[in-house]
Amino acid sequence: MTQQLNRQPAADQHGPSATEKTGNSSVMEPGSGPFSYRDLARLDEALTMSAKETGLRFTLYVGELGSDTRATAEDLHARSGGDTTNSVLVALSPGQRVLEIVTGTAAARRLPDRACALAVLSMTSRLGAGDLVGAIINGLRQLSDAAGHPARRNAH
Repeated sequence: MTQQLNRQPAADQHGPSATEKTGNSSVMEPGSGPFSYRDLARLDEALTMSAKETGLRFTLYVGELGSDTRATAEDLHARSGGDTTNSVLVALSPGQRVLEIVTGTAAARRLPDRACALAVLSMTSRLGAGDLVGAIINGLRQLSDAAGHPARRNAH
């Protein structure tokens, strides 16, 4: 089972997944993973809002990450296409009970390790309650809040 969604502010596309590409977003076929139509709509909206609010490109991967989960997540990030310096990958493997957040170099300046760790902690709490979609949406909101809007960040 692999599901991958992304939303980016620019029109670039990202790498291979079991997805149907529509515009600048990759949307899963319902029934091909753990998400319903409603879940996919909620996730797509959260990814869209995160991209609009921050100017960063967000990618979501849900599936197995192999034995070296960090290396796999970093590889997924590198292959996500477009300008990976301004992108954020949230990789989640429910079966392995693993969550990885990978940021590009420019995104990392706006999302330091501490901010990502807080998002992971928040997501882990929701995941423990069995709320996969809620955990992802909550994590994206927390990452967006931490990254802020580029125009507002530069004004200070």
